[in-house]
Amino acid sequence: MPGIDECLLEAMRLPGARGAALVDWTSGLALGAVGEFPGGDHEAAAAEAAEVARLTAEQRAFAPDGYDRNDGHDGQGGGGGAADPPVEDLIISNRDSYHVLRFVPTSFDSSVFLHVWLARPDGNLALARIRLGEMAGRLVLG
Repeated sequence: MPGIDECLLEAMRLPGARGAALVDWTSGLALGAVGEFPGGDHEAAAAEAAEVARLTAEQRAFAPDGYDRNDGHDGQGGGGGAADPPVEDLIISNRDSYHVLRFVPTSFDSSVFLHVWLARPDGNLALARIRLGEMAGRLVLG
């Protein structure tokens, strides 16, 4: 089970990866970061990505049907396990890059996400989504 540093280094092995961070979307703080970031400041990039993640995660329009914000689970009952975030991932594209934000389910609170910045000519969105999903499932926090 990889920790934050191992997970971020694995993310940097994705084709076209320029930077990777694990960010707390409630505070906007980077819990870990490697590589380069837009504007050269990983803390500013983390805060800005957290704002986008927070705005998306808090909108009912983007939550799955039956999602209950009070317990983080769908309306099927149960509970007791890790709370799943209402959104799996976000993809933001511009002329020269992609930003992939993958929300990470945790046992304590679903308020973290992996942020990977990919160069557009070399990046592979499908591969990035698959690998980030795998990494998020294996990531050990705490």
